[in-house]
Amino acid sequence: MSSLHRVTAWVRERRTVVAWSGALTLAGGALLLPATAAAQTVLPTTPGSSAFTSAAFGSPQQAAIVQVAAPTPYELPGSGSSQDAVAVADNLAPAPAPEPAPAPAPAPEAAPAPTQAPVVAPAWSAPTPGERISNPYGVKNPEYAAGYHTGVDFAVSVGTPLLAVGDATVVSAGYDGAYGNEVVLRLSDGHFAEYAHLSALSVHAGQTVTAGQQIGKAGTTGNSTGPHLHFEIRSANKYGAVIDPIAFLSARGVTF
Repeated sequence: MSSLHRVTAWVRERRTVVAWSGALTLAGGALLLPATAAAQTVLPTTPGSSAFTSAAFGSPQQAAIVQVAAPTPYELPGSGSSQDAVAVADNLAPAPAPEPAPAPAPAPEAAPAPTQAPVVAPAWSAPTPGERISNPYGVKNPEYAAGYHTGVDFAVSVGTPLLAVGDATVVSAGYDGAYGNEVVLRLSDGHFAEYAHLSALSVHAGQTVTAGQQIGKAGTTGNSTGPHLHFEIRSANKYGAVIDPIAFLSARGVTF
């Protein structure tokens, strides 16, 4: 055999050996690395696995890879779940349940509106509050038919308001001889109050009045020597049936 034929045969033999070596290498699934590198076997990858979860990287429990996506259903070789080797990122951690909002504080109750005390009319009143007495009751005087002063006189000017001394019914209101313009009241306790020498009348017979209500104005009509109020308290509605008017009203809380 010539030299050329021997070279050609050797080349064909080498090609066959290399082809079979490559086929065997791929069929066995192994790759031999050069002697300068650490030889290792890399298993075929499965869905969900990677070089980070291969046997060469270590067990899944030793690797902590931050998860930035939703959990995967793929499984690792020899492991129950591909999630065993990852840590859940904050953005995927379950949100804590919101704390219940505190109950609103009850609205303070509005302070009750102050109630106005009812205006209570006086039970009894002076006929001319604060005025000076000019002639007391019971003073002897032969010029009077009874021989004494049957009432009490108050020194007041013409037009001074005169008040009902108690709740009463007007018995009469008009001119009565020596008494001039006169008002007689029947009080709630049965006594009678008589006002004489008035310049004006403010009530009429049959009218009801309350203590402190104006019944007329002081004057000097009738048998009078000057402006004043002649005032009597009677046990009966007739001349001479009289009692001390100051004592009567003072016993009922009226001051003079």
